[in-house]
Amino acid sequence: MNDNLNNKNLAENIKQWGLDLGFDAVGISNIDFDHQKDLYQDWLSQGYQGEMQYLERHKNIKFDPKKLLDGAQSIISVRLDYLPLEKNTLDAIKQKDRAYIARYTLGRDYHKVLRNKLKQFVKKLESELQPREIKARVFTDSAPVLEVEAAKKSGLGWRGKHTLLLNKDHGSWFFLGEIYINQKLHEDKQDSDHCGTCSACIDICPTGAILGPYKLDARKCISYLTIEHKTSIPVEYRKKIGNRIYGCDDCQIICPWNKYAKLAREKDFHVKNNLDQISLIDCFELNEEQFKSLFQGSAIYRIGHEQWLRNVAVALGNAPKSEHVINVLKSRLESASDLLKEHILWAIEQHN
Repeated sequence: MNDNLNNKNLAENIKQWGLDLGFDAVGISNIDFDHQKDLYQDWLSQGYQGEMQYLERHKNIKFDPKKLLDGAQSIISVRLDYLPLEKNTLDAIKQKDRAYIARYTLGRDYHKVLRNKLKQFVKKLESELQPREIKARVFTDSAPVLEVEAAKKSGLGWRGKHTLLLNKDHGSWFFLGEIYINQKLHEDKQDSDHCGTCSACIDICPTGAILGPYKLDARKCISYLTIEHKTSIPVEYRKKIGNRIYGCDDCQIICPWNKYAKLAREKDFHVKNNLDQISLIDCFELNEEQFKSLFQGSAIYRIGHEQWLRNVAVALGNAPKSEHVINVLKSRLESASDLLKEHILWAIEQHN
């Protein structure tokens, strides 16, 4: 009994240390994910992962945390709120001359912010848990980790029908991170599902990528098409992309639970370079050097200049018709790669 009590007290201390370091919530789970194997394999078998072939290659590692950390016994999951703006309505998507950029990328690259915080957390654990030999490894969407499932098991929320984690008091506008650790820690109680009969996220998806509750076809998802998909955007989705040039938030914006979302306390997630107000024309006129300078330290940087222009060209094709937009599009035709030229010509055609 005393051992159980001590273990529970230790877990509570660990969670408090995480909160002291600036995380918005901390939970602890075991490392058993076998119950998810069949569902995940079925999803892969349907080809819903698209070009993300690494999901197939790494599937066995996902379900065995000990392959990522020798001796792993527990997972410490953290939540960090990122909502950067007071207003997150569909109005921003309706301003067709402006670029819509997913809210999570309006500030600094979350990988860097979260990883630094998690490393500080590990140092705290190593210091406080002496003389135990601590082995730990941090993850920020950077390895084959079932982060939503781990967070769900640790009591940080439940999986919404759009497949993201939801929390009663914080909605879904947050990042998740994990620490795999070689200590057997007291586990938190898993939350129950609170989506009920609501289907708002399924109904609003512009491309119908959410096929049903908890089933996402990434090949149709605008976030996938604008970020992970490196070749030509299928014509059937171009009009539906609207002015979304990097990611998509529709399923989060419409979710009733997000009325409880909290603004980010982390200043690195606040809007930089007025990216919430930038026009599509300004986006398209960025040369490669300007692109690199503007997005240095941003998650957007990784898609590169050509893919950025490809996305913006599609959005300009969906912008209000004008000679100015046509001229801006034509200005890049001569130097455009075949990939970019295809999307520019499509965009011009929409205005004619």
